[in-house]
Amino acid sequence: QNNPIEIDFAKNRTQYIYYRNSDLLNKLSYYPLTLILILALFLALIYMMFTSNKVAEQNKLWTGMAKETAHQIGTPLSSLLGWIAILKMENVDDKYVDEIEKDVHRLNTIANRFSKIGSLPSLKKLDVISVTKNAYNYLEYRSSKQISFTFESPEGKLYSDLNEELYGWVIENLIKNAIDAMLGKGELSVHINSDSKKIKINILDTGKGINKSLFKKIFKPGYTSKKRGWGLGLSLSKRIIEDYHNGKIFVKKSEVQKGTNIEILLDKIS
Repeated sequence: QNNPIEIDFAKNRTQYIYYRNSDLLNKLSYYPLTLILILALFLALIYMMFTSNKVAEQNKLWTGMAKETAHQIGTPLSSLLGWIAILKMENVDDKYVDEIEKDVHRLNTIANRFSKIGSLPSLKKLDVISVTKNAYNYLEYRSSKQISFTFESPEGKLYSDLNEELYGWVIENLIKNAIDAMLGKGELSVHINSDSKKIKINILDTGKGINKSLFKKIFKPGYTSKKRGWGLGLSLSKRIIEDYHNGKIFVKKSEVQKGTNIEILLDKIS
């Protein structure tokens, strides 16, 4: 470990003394580093506990607000259904009554969605094409005529385990975001295809696009590019797809001022 000490004796004799640090001294040199590491781990553990508690508290708050909103909407909905029944008896034009009834049922669907936040939803074997098409049709009918809508899917049915209300919420969120990104004018298309294991749902628009550095950030709670946005739509969509449906949602492609393609992957079942 060290250069030996030379000792010269008479008659041209030389001896060498070899030495090294003691084990105790070696250990003492490592103790400060060990203490620093233990302290760093301890601080990291405290930070993680504090962060997780804060996130859990926020989740409880949002869950409580969602369930309370669903509860509050339920009361006027019951009254509205009663008024619709009266309108039918008064021989009001069926076209108007049907449209009002559709929107009331729509409000009921929204209330049910909010009531499911924070609890594990039930999943059923459903046709992804049909459920996606229903959400698509509702928004197409009520959107600007300056937007060109396109829906493409294979013939037949593609099945996956879905919660229809929550999955429909995701599709509507993505389509609404696409419409906002295009400022109410452009081309929006929904493409559905599959391979042997996965169903792929792509929502494409010709809007303002997203910088590559923001591809993951847009799904985090609180992030929004809108002046009046809460930054919850995409984060809820991610939670619904990945936590509840065991799928994936991500930005597949986006170019600034050219458009965005967001893809959803779901397990395909027979």
